[in-house]
Amino acid sequence: MRPVLVLQFMSDDGPGYLGSWAKREGIGLDVRNAAAGTPFPDRIEGFCGLAVLGGAMSANDPLPFLRQAERLILQAMHAQVPVVGHCLGGQLMAKSLGAAVKASPAPEVGWHRMEILDVPAARAWFGPEPVQQVFHWHYEAFDVPPGATRLASSPMCPNQAFAIGPHLAMQFHVEIDADKVNEWLCATDDAYVSARRQSPTVQAPDDIRSGIGSWLDAQHRLADRVYRRWRDAMSRFP
Repeated sequence: MRPVLVLQFMSDDGPGYLGSWAKREGIGLDVRNAAAGTPFPDRIEGFCGLAVLGGAMSANDPLPFLRQAERLILQAMHAQVPVVGHCLGGQLMAKSLGAAVKASPAPEVGWHRMEILDVPAARAWFGPEPVQQVFHWHYEAFDVPPGATRLASSPMCPNQAFAIGPHLAMQFHVEIDADKVNEWLCATDDAYVSARRQSPTVQAPDDIRSGIGSWLDAQHRLADRVYRRWRDAMSRFP
């Protein structure tokens, strides 16, 4: 199988559990880290899938590597190369398809309840459970682009995921592992401190760490399901 292209925007936001899953499955990842000066490719040809990770910047920031990510997303979707977007990655998918990315109705940082909508595509991606507890770290959120199916919602942020065929955009971080969460908590910035003062939907570091023991295993099972469906769509690219 051809490798999967992974677009990374920050040095502390690597593939995390996605990397562990891909290693178990024998899937090669070609990780391009913009923060390390690794250029993104010009074309999606030669890759069987595209994973777009998160980042602290806004999808609307005038950064050349974000625009290149959008071009690669559109190339991949046009060629039916399966795309999965995590938080900022999902926002870039929405933006590339003409939908707005703007301030979330409420920020979400930490472990929050997400309702799975009663539509076939949502059950196919996320399983039959009507509720999942997932990890978030975002202050902006996407609108659902034309032609996409909304898959999940929360009281704080109504658009948690959408799908178009084999492509999935998520507002949450299904790829996190314990190391990644702890690394983020050691590097909290002014945006987090301000949001923590203003909103009860931004959890304290101790509550986030406690949630690792309570919720991480279940989220990894959800990630396994999501990534398996994404992998199955890659099978047309030997």
